[in-house]
Order: sequence, then C-alpha cells, then structure tokens
Amino acid sequence: MKRPLLTRDKSFYRSLIRLAIPVALQNLITFAVTFADNLMVSTLGDSAISGVYMGTQIQTFLQMFSAGIEGAILILAAQYWGRQDRESIRRIISIGIHFSIGFGALLTILCVCMPGSIIGIFTHEASVIRDGAVYLGIVCFSYLFFCMTQSLIAAMRSVEVANIGMIVSGISLVVNIGLNYILIFGKLGLPAMGIRGAAIATLISRIVETTVMFLYVFKKDRKLKMDLSDLLKTDPMLRRDFIRYGLPLIGGQVVWSINLMCNSAIMGRFDQYVIAAVSIANTMNSLAYVTMNGSASAVGIITGKTVGAGKIELMKEYARTTQILFLGLGLVTGLLVYLLRLPFISLYQGIAPETAEYAAQFCLVLSVTSVGTCYQAAGLFGLVKSGGDISFVFKNDAIFVFLVVLPSAVIAFLFGAPPWVVFACLKCDQILKCFVAVVKINRFNWMKNLTRDRMA
Repeated sequence: MKRPLLTRDKSFYRSLIRLAIPVALQNLITFAVTFADNLMVSTLGDSAISGVYMGTQIQTFLQMFSAGIEGAILILAAQYWGRQDRESIRRIISIGIHFSIGFGALLTILCVCMPGSIIGIFTHEASVIRDGAVYLGIVCFSYLFFCMTQSLIAAMRSVEVANIGMIVSGISLVVNIGLNYILIFGKLGLPAMGIRGAAIATLISRIVETTVMFLYVFKKDRKLKMDLSDLLKTDPMLRRDFIRYGLPLIGGQVVWSINLMCNSAIMGRFDQYVIAAVSIANTMNSLAYVTMNGSASAVGIITGKTVGAGKIELMKEYARTTQILFLGLGLVTGLLVYLLRLPFISLYQGIAPETAEYAAQFCLVLSVTSVGTCYQAAGLFGLVKSGGDISFVFKNDAIFVFLVVLPSAVIAFLFGAPPWVVFACLKCDQILKCFVAVVKINRFNWMKNLTRDRMA
C-alpha cells in the first residue's frame, strides 16, 4: 500500500499548531528582550554594542549547556508522558534541575572572578574588553535563575503545557524593556548607567521570571502536581538513564557552544565594525529562527510521545510530513531574510556605515543557510534526537564543527578572505547537514523507546 507524503491524521496538525505557536511566541519574546538590549545599547556606539555582544557569549554557552539538560528532560519526560507515568517525570525533572543549577553556579563563580580575562578570549579590542567585562560582571548573577526557569519550562512542555513559557517570557520582556529604558538612559530620577544598566535590567527580569515559574509549577499546575519537596527526591535508575541519554545531548550542546564561541573568537579578530555587524546579523538570524525552532520543538514533543506510546508506523507518517513542511518553511524564511535585511539593519541608528555594509553581507549569507537550518533542525532534533537516537546527532555535530566549519573558517581567515567569506564558512554546516539528515531520517532506524517499567 502506497503511503501518503503528508499524513491524514488531523491530530498531528492540531498538536503541531497548538504546541508550536506558544513556543514560537516564547522564542519571539526572548528574542525581543535581546533585540531591545541591542537597540538601546547601539545608541551608545559600536564599542558598546560589540562589548555587550561579547559579554553575552558566556550566556550563550550557558544556554547551550542548559539546552542539553532541558533536552534530556524533554525527551525522557515526553516518552514517559506517552505512558502517563507522572512519578517518573517528577524524578526526571528533579535530576535535571540538580545538574543545571550545579553548572550555572560554577559558571557564575568563574565570571565573577575574571570577567575581563574571559572577554579577552574573544577579542583584542581594548574598548570592547572593557565594556564586555562590565556587562558580564553583573549579568552572570542571573545564570542560576535562568537555569531553574528553563528546566521548569522544559518540564511543562514535556507534558504538553507550552503556554506558561510564553507567559513567563512576556512578563520578562515587559520588565526588561522597562528597566532598560530607565537604567540605561537614566529616567525617573536615576543616573544613566549605560551598559551597566542593561546588565542590571537583565538580572532583575531573570529573577522575576523564575519567581513566576515557581508559582505556576508548584501552586497552579494540575498535570504533574509537583511539590517543592520533589526537588529533593531522586531515583538511581532514572539518574543513570538521565546521564546515559543526557550526556550525548549535553555533549552536543557543548560542541555547539564551543562552535559559537570560536565563531566569536574568529570574527573578533576583525575590527569593531565587523564585530558589531556580526551581532546585528546574528540577531536577525535569531529572529528568523523563532518560528522554525518553535515548530521543531513541537515536533520533538509529538515524536517523544508517539514513540513512547509505541506507535511506530504512525511516527513514520509524521516523519515524512515533517520533512516536507519544514523544507517549505525554510524556503519562506530564507526569502524573508533576503527581503527584510536592509530595513532590519536600518533600525540600528547609532552604527557606522561600515557596520551596516558588513551586516548586509552577512544577512545575505543567512538568507541561504536558513533554508538548511529549518530542514535539518526539525529533522535531526525534532525527529531523530527526540525519537531516541541521541548519540547520532552528537557525533554528527562534532564531525561538522571540528572537521568542516572551524577549519574552513580559520583557513579562510589566514588567507585574508573578506569577512563575509569567513562568516559563510562558519555557517556552511547548516546546508551540508541536510544531506546527512535526509538519509538518516528516511531509514527510520532512529525510533527507540527509552522508558522503563517502574518497580512496584
């Protein structure tokens, strides 16, 4: 019997839309917070925006590591959700939070002790190091709050509660933008704090979102009915599973965070105009990634639940449908990046003409690579990784980062290639991974049930 290219199961499309929209909106709101920071700081000049960009590289590293832990929570908990095993889900959440807080605390201590040395890894520009160290020395105190919030949001997503992440991010956006305006420019009788004000605003908004998330999970949620005492409980068997399946996820995120930091270090060898342009282009890239990431996360939740419930043939239908939908979404996203690149760059009022020119070149590169990003992100994370073949994605990322992306970019830089060529080398894997993804997905050997029967 010939199977349809697009599944006729209407519940797939309903679930995809129901889960994707809140996650995408949450990502959009999170992007808006960063974007507001960049726009307001850009009025202080290229050195300031470059300093904040370099200061956020450690936050990016934390986000990537935390995303590995969140991924382990999401994938394992979603499969147990397919079996309606709430007790195991509560234990998995507790284990994930323990790991996340431990790493967040370690990173905070390092950044408090040597912020200038850390920024110096990425650039030799003295003014950028100075401004970046000021920003990093304050914003690092938000890391613990960020870890707790994101782990709890992942926990709620695993049981198909996606709205709370969007609400929490919305509250954070309002708080952050309001405080940015007051503290950066000195309103309501307060002194103008510049970069320091942007960092303080971020810290306060992180505290607020953690408070809201705790109130929801431990007071309002009725799906898991968690108690604060659950955070102290663990399970040796589930901890072993979390480490076994979580390590490749965390390893993949660490590889990717190393890639991003090396990106910053390589592009940081150019002047401050290029650094500022990279910040602008990556902000637009984040905006383009909002919808595709939200949709890919929704596919991951559906995949985990379906595989956990043992519905393998149905999952094959979903996989074929996902590939077609996300290839189309990638083409639309690439076209929008191309058409909107110049209006987007014009929003940055305080930048130099050289910065605007470089940013336009980088955005042209992104208009091509975003097509591949959309397809392979949904395929490799939403299907392969969430379906249980976690180690494959880790190995694939490591091969591309260390054998293709970074070597090609370093060679291009050493041979004096223009900045946009080096930037393109750093993004080339987004297209190349698609060839691997299409083969792996359509072999359908990635569906693995990771759940266990709990002992009575």
